[in-house]
Amino acid sequence: MNRRKFLKLSSAAAALSTVSYVPTTFAVEKPKRVGLIGSGWYGKCDLFRLIQVAPVEVVSLCDVDKIMLANAAEMVSQRQKSGKKPRTYSDYRKLLNDGDIDIVLIEPPDHWHALPMIEACQKGLDIYVQKPIGVDVVECQAMLAAARKHKRVVQVGLQRRSTPHLIEANEQIVRSGRLGKVAVVDIHSYWHSRSRKNPPDIAPPENLDCDMWTGPAPMRAYNSLIHPRGWRNFMEYGNGSIGDLGVHMFDAARWMLDLGWPKRISSSGGTYVHPEGRANISEAQTATFDFGDALVTWTHRSYGENPEPKFPWGATLYGDKGTLKFGLMGYEFTPAGGGDPISKEVVYELEQYPEDKTEKDLEKHVAPAIRGHMKNFLSCIESREKPVSDIEQGAISSASCIMGNIAMQLGRTLSWDAEKGRVINDDEANQLLRRTYRAPWVHPEVESV
Repeated sequence: MNRRKFLKLSSAAAALSTVSYVPTTFAVEKPKRVGLIGSGWYGKCDLFRLIQVAPVEVVSLCDVDKIMLANAAEMVSQRQKSGKKPRTYSDYRKLLNDGDIDIVLIEPPDHWHALPMIEACQKGLDIYVQKPIGVDVVECQAMLAAARKHKRVVQVGLQRRSTPHLIEANEQIVRSGRLGKVAVVDIHSYWHSRSRKNPPDIAPPENLDCDMWTGPAPMRAYNSLIHPRGWRNFMEYGNGSIGDLGVHMFDAARWMLDLGWPKRISSSGGTYVHPEGRANISEAQTATFDFGDALVTWTHRSYGENPEPKFPWGATLYGDKGTLKFGLMGYEFTPAGGGDPISKEVVYELEQYPEDKTEKDLEKHVAPAIRGHMKNFLSCIESREKPVSDIEQGAISSASCIMGNIAMQLGRTLSWDAEKGRVINDDEANQLLRRTYRAPWVHPEVESV
């Protein structure tokens, strides 16, 4: 497939802005009307942070789980200023067709990001979409093309770019030159995130429309591990730990070092120690992204001890003047050859936002980052500028991690042509850039600008 059109959309990645993001104020003449597609765990986390920072009105919710949807509608009525309960839908197309929203948050499982996002672009909405933006590379390309063609502001949920202590580390350690030249970055997760459970196949619960939940993904036998949140254990619905966790730290490294597309991607991994259970994602994986003048290496392992107690999910930037380690809970800079280290712990905002104290399943240490991400999103809606985690950055980070899995599957290094949006001289790899959709769903194509 010819991606020359895609070139025009992604070529700016080679010259990413070096200006660090600082949350800005924004003017809102009337409340923005908001719709949410996917009212599960992170859908509500993001929506409630948006409610905290702006006088929005949540007018519609969509989910294929009736119980989850009803609970979310009740919670929204308690959290938003108007006290109104939003309309509820079981089909995202009906929500988008009603035409009375300005912003839509797209928060279902990964296999359900592309189609709603592209249709929302066509409807003229501004969009907040969770990471990874797609489950295959062509989805990512099509989503970027749709956003640019329809001139939409799209913020991707890669909120490390809005994490207060990482903004500080970027400005005071990386951009200030304290690290010196950085040529090697290690990113990792040592969380035991792959399930070893082996529940039996059962009929889906009555409250869940399993056919609509599956959508364009392959239909497989249902078991209790799949819904909710356990879908991350299955490659049918996502891209394993590298697509779920790795994309965050990979994107953070790209942001800090102004990296565009990797030139070469290699990876190996599998399941070696605990093959039991229903999960089909890899238990361990190492992927290397070669940018020409920098190497970024992802490692995850769902067993054994954690060698980074402070940063079990994080990154290490190695410079010739020092080393920077960071994660969700803070950062540590150690200068080379002695000198005083610099460190910072995450800052909670529980007194400013007391709802955080009691909100179920909220990652309290991440809430400030989400609020900053939402403020930036709203500011860019007003200015029509690109947000800090613009869809182009989300496409690069998401597609790169997806290609890590393709390289692991094929057992060879992929050379990427960012200009054409293809793997160089590898027809088999290029076939894997696009997944097969389950009928009647149709895979999106890259729209001409």
